[in-house]
Amino acid sequence: MSEEKETWHPGEIVPASGIYECDCGGEHHWSTDVKTHRFPPLPSGCSGEYWGLQKPAHPDTDLGR
Repeated sequence: MSEEKETWHPGEIVPASGIYECDCGGEHHWSTDVKTHRFPPLPSGCSGEYWGLQKPAHPDTDLGR
């Protein structure tokens, strides 16, 4: 079984371009265009802790690898 990471803290390196959603369930989205950028802070007032990939920019690749 793979132990690949599925969530990332703000400030970590984005592993693949796409649309990421915070884990609070409030549907805050952030579009990441370049896979080596850093994740932004979570939205103001957000109770979440992590970003998770919602929609990859290149769905035919495994986390952009």
